Amino acid sequence: MSKASWAMAPVSPSTFRADARPGHVLVVDDDPAFREFVVLELQRLGFTVHAEGTVEGAAARLSESWDTFDVVLSDLNLGRGSGLDLVRQVTNEQWPLPIVMLTGFGTIDAAVSAIRDGAYDFLTKPFEAEVMALTLQRAVEVARLKRELIGLRDRASRRVGSLLVGESAVVKKIHELIHRLAPTDTTVLVTGESGTGKELVARALHLQSRRASGPFLPINCGAMPEHLLESELFGHVRGAFTDARADRHGVFREASGGTLFLDEVGELPLALQPKLLRVLQERTVRPVGSNKEIPIDVRIVAATNVDLQAAVERGAFREDLYYRLDVVSIDLPPLRARGKDVLLLAQRFLASFAARDGQPVRQVSPEAAAMLMQHAWPGNVRELHNALERAVTISTNETLMIADFPDRLRARAPVVQPDATDASTMLPLSEVERRYIVSVLEQLQGNKRRAAQVLGLDRSTLYRRLKEFGLSGADE
Repeated sequence: MSKASWAMAPVSPSTFRADARPGHVLVVDDDPAFREFVVLELQRLGFTVHAEGTVEGAAARLSESWDTFDVVLSDLNLGRGSGLDLVRQVTNEQWPLPIVMLTGFGTIDAAVSAIRDGAYDFLTKPFEAEVMALTLQRAVEVARLKRELIGLRDRASRRVGSLLVGESAVVKKIHELIHRLAPTDTTVLVTGESGTGKELVARALHLQSRRASGPFLPINCGAMPEHLLESELFGHVRGAFTDARADRHGVFREASGGTLFLDEVGELPLALQPKLLRVLQERTVRPVGSNKEIPIDVRIVAATNVDLQAAVERGAFREDLYYRLDVVSIDLPPLRARGKDVLLLAQRFLASFAARDGQPVRQVSPEAAAMLMQHAWPGNVRELHNALERAVTISTNETLMIADFPDRLRARAPVVQPDATDASTMLPLSEVERRYIVSVLEQLQGNKRRAAQVLGLDRSTLYRRLKEFGLSGADE
């Protein structure tokens, strides 16, 4: 198509909607005259334009800075290359970057094939400049919408993932498991000590699922009396009890299309456990005072900081309900078992609180870092979060010192390293192992299951070690 044909149908900026914003376009064509004309026309309309004459040049530019462009306008046939190569590059990299293909009538089939491979649209030559401009503007709007959605998803992921920051192998496995489970509707049981981030895992499962646009409703099963909890979970009909002046849906129905998080499910009263079991089995709910079963569409994530198997053995939790909840489990490690993740989390919290309060704090001193690594963190990540907030709040320096932290951390005696020149200070390896196992059991109040997890041992190995050390009578 000649430059003259372009001049016959000029495009007015008024062609665009009043709220439309021309974007950044990468024009790829091996015809210098045609390329120059398109660039000038798009610039006149307010687009920011860059141009390349070869597939290689365009591919290199996209590899370096694809996110600076909103749309690519590329000829299908580029001498020795093809615009399809750019489509494949963008598709393989999963970049939210639409590509509009230019093609002649004889290659329409190839253009359609390009759309199947991921191109946004195609234009056949000759075409009117107005059609080209409107097509590009629609592509720009689509690109911006996709990036906005990706940005929201990323911010949500960062928000829910902040407590699961870490490079330890166990945290990486948890992230992988969340990624695999999120697209499903499988019931998940999240276990771990208080403060390890169980609700955070539930939110991550929700936000990465097809239910992300639906509600996420958490409810603490141990935070209210039994009669109130029953109504809160299953709803009630008017007149079901004295104060029931109107119908109430309950969280199973309110969470329809989304995720219901049953926190501290191990504290659920025994009288309500059969009703919860029926809801999970039948996927229907019967409000208090009603004989009608109402279908529900909700994904269940439950969490507990108690050993449900032990609770089943004690008769405090129904075995059939336990197996219905424990379809897939995610066990969160205590912070003391996550090694240097403590320092990564501390730096994350430090930066967050410093930015929030306008504090000059930038780092943790080596002495304070050593103290953080030595602390047992019985309150886990929640305790670390609060300790950093306190330290950042009272500090007046760029570096957090030991004195900025709570007394319970400062009171911990530093670990004394043996003098390598004095054999009398050295201990046999078996004694070092015995003392460490005893220390872990003391910190976990004798819970052998948790101790085995922290130590990286299976329970039978831990029991054998305890028997060897004369500690087999330690309490569960």
